[in-house]
Amino acid sequence: MLRLSEIKLPLDHTDEDLHAAVLKKLRLKAADINNYTVFKRSYDARKRDDIRLVYIVDVELPKQKQLLHRFKKDPHVKPTPDTSYHYVAEAPKAVEHRPVVIGNGPCGMFAGLLLAQMGFKPIILERGKAVHERSVDTFGFWSKRKFKPESNAQFGEGGAGTFSDGKLYSRIKDTNHHGRKVLHELVNAGAVPEILFINKPHIGTYRLVKIVENLRNTILSFEGDVRFETRVDDIDIADRQVRGVMLANGDYIRTDHVVLSVGHSARDTFEMLHRRGVYIEPKPFSIGFRVEHPQPLIDECRFGEQAGHPILGAADYKLVHHCNNGRSVYSFCMCPGGQVVAATSETGRVVTNGMSQYERSGKNANSGIVVGITPEADYPDGPLAGIALQRELEARAFELGGGTYEAPGQLVGDFLVGQPSQQLGSVKPSYRPGVHLCDLSPSLPDYAIEAIREALPVFDKKIPGFAMHDAVLTGVETRTSSPIRIKRGEDFQSLNTQGLYPAGEGAGYAGGILSAGVDGLKVAEAVALSIVEKVSCLVG
Repeated sequence: MLRLSEIKLPLDHTDEDLHAAVLKKLRLKAADINNYTVFKRSYDARKRDDIRLVYIVDVELPKQKQLLHRFKKDPHVKPTPDTSYHYVAEAPKAVEHRPVVIGNGPCGMFAGLLLAQMGFKPIILERGKAVHERSVDTFGFWSKRKFKPESNAQFGEGGAGTFSDGKLYSRIKDTNHHGRKVLHELVNAGAVPEILFINKPHIGTYRLVKIVENLRNTILSFEGDVRFETRVDDIDIADRQVRGVMLANGDYIRTDHVVLSVGHSARDTFEMLHRRGVYIEPKPFSIGFRVEHPQPLIDECRFGEQAGHPILGAADYKLVHHCNNGRSVYSFCMCPGGQVVAATSETGRVVTNGMSQYERSGKNANSGIVVGITPEADYPDGPLAGIALQRELEARAFELGGGTYEAPGQLVGDFLVGQPSQQLGSVKPSYRPGVHLCDLSPSLPDYAIEAIREALPVFDKKIPGFAMHDAVLTGVETRTSSPIRIKRGEDFQSLNTQGLYPAGEGAGYAGGILSAGVDGLKVAEAVALSIVEKVSCLVG
């Protein structure tokens, strides 16, 4: 097949128009091609009065070599690359100890899935509940303030990504087609097929619940073992080699291969690893607030007269500003038509995040407005100092919110002039259990408040209305990424602990559902090859 790129058509084009554009590009007649499929569809909204859909199309035809020669100087006509996934190993029969996966978020789930598909029968240990029961607990906290430390927006089957926008795009380079493997498995589990070709695919929370259940059932069908409410309290390490894991209920599982795919909120696990001498280093992350605007304001700014077009859907944005105090402020995890959610995993702390449903039909747009921080400048006191800073800010937010798990909030107009907010305006915050209006200045370090105050008017020049008085800031956003990295080598194992495979967001190697899933696949491949090599040596 041939891959054609940069095929641009109006928003309201027909299937016949796309077919005609393919034929025109190749200078062929309809009888000269067998079939074509859309590999990717995006849009170009740089000209709001002339928004175009942009296609990459794979064309099946009998005279590929002749056409390639004809278009050899055209960068938009190339052979279609092989994007199919190829398994790296098959489990030998003489595997003595099954691999263990700790954490069943996107990374652990896809690591476990691939290990199961290759025949290694992994044991997946999840401290939280199965996704349906976990959803009941999470929504119960949001509506009734009944917080459960082991079952919430961070802990449980599906990980933090379950209560998010379900975004499935990433900036990672997928040279071995791991990303396509993740997307295909999601479609097989019930995701809409369009995630395979639209530019910024997403699933939404409600749909993710059923998809996560179906992925678990696939793992079970390959004789994998998924255990819920099973917290790992310790890892048995002897002579810098993993020997097993110890569970909170007193059980012990013997294993030589542990995939550590906990999320970035597994602070007790990080503390345990640090005590065990596993090499950990601090890494940069970001802190800030969630901001909410009317979604039509964002749609109008981005799409003009085409705002509300069904193909375009709810508009998103991406903003960044480099401040005079040397800090950078940027938008993070933008959720069109979504809601701000309570995402704490510890008693007496407030954390915000954003999520959307598939339809993205909520009244408000929200995103994190966050400030980058570094261990060198902001938390220099050891590998776990970033966790201590997160806890400090989250406890402060709990107090500012009134100590009831309401989030502290402030209107943008009041924030910019440094006065407490007394009442809401036209924008009604979506955060549950609720928002307690106050002065947000004490919730973050002075440098962060100063930077965000400088950035908001700059963002207003890019999106008129962004600094509108009634827009709502909700605090605090502290879990943008892991504050630590558990360093690993080229073999994906810990630098100083053989058999331990740090993976995903918690270990500092991913930043979203897709990248975490891809990292899980790569680590699973490394585990599989290590087991095969070990068995081969024993047999030999």
